[in-house]
Amino acid sequence: MSAPKPVSAAVLVIGDEILSGRTKDKNIGYIAEYLGRIGVDLREARVVPDVEAEIVAALNALRARYDYVITTGGIGPTHDDITADAVARAFGVAIGEDPRAIAIMLERYAPADLTPARRRMARMPEGSELIDNPISRAPGFRIGNVFVLAGVPSVMQAMLDGAVKAMRTGAVMQIATIEAGGMPEGIYGDALGRIAEANPAVSIGSYPSFKDGRFMNQIVVRGREAEAVAAAKAEVEAMLDTIRGDGKPL
Repeated sequence: MSAPKPVSAAVLVIGDEILSGRTKDKNIGYIAEYLGRIGVDLREARVVPDVEAEIVAALNALRARYDYVITTGGIGPTHDDITADAVARAFGVAIGEDPRAIAIMLERYAPADLTPARRRMARMPEGSELIDNPISRAPGFRIGNVFVLAGVPSVMQAMLDGAVKAMRTGAVMQIATIEAGGMPEGIYGDALGRIAEANPAVSIGSYPSFKDGRFMNQIVVRGREAEAVAAAKAEVEAMLDTIRGDGKPL
C-alpha cells in the first residue's frame, strides 16, 4: 500500500492590528500544531494589512501553491472587515447577504438586534460553504481550497474544528527530540550536517534556547517514516555520545 501523499497548507493572517503590534498573533502556532496532528503540513504563513489588493494578491499566490489556505481575521462587523470582499474578488465571484448565515445569526440575535453592521457578517462570496461558529454564531466560509475563519483565537479555534472535516489528510509527521544539553552548536554542527545529508528521508534541525540561566540545545528529527526517523535519531545520539566522550568536534 502506498503512503498517503503529503498535504500542504498556508495561513494568511489579515489585519493592520497584527502588523502594528497592537495585537499579538496567537493563531499561527495553534494552526500549525493542529494541522500537524492530522497530517497536514503548514508550509507558509503571511501577514497582510486590511488592504483589499494586498489580500487578493497574497490569497491568489497561496491558493495556487498549496492544497489549502486558512485565513484569519477581517470577517467582523466593521467597515475595515473586508476579507469576504477580497476573497470574492480573488475568486472572481459576486458577494451578497447569505440567507443561511442570517438564519444562523438569528439563533443568537433578535431580529431587531440584527443591525446593518452585524448583517455584514452574513455576506458571503457566491458558491461558499458555511463554516460553523459555535461561539458567536456568525459563520466563516469555505470557497475552493480557502477556509475563512475569525481572528479572535477562541473563535478561530472553534471554527477550525469544523473546517478540518473538509480537508484531505496525509501521513502524520513523526518527531523525535534529542537533548544536546548545553553543548554548543558549533561543536556538533559539521557532524550534524553530515548526518542530515546521509538521511534524506528526514529533516533535522538544531534549536537553541535559554533556560534556567544557560543555553540549551535540542536536535529535532522529523519525517513520515518511523523507521527513518528512528535511524537518524540513533545516529544523532551516537554522534553526541562520541563528542561527550572526548570533548572534540567531529
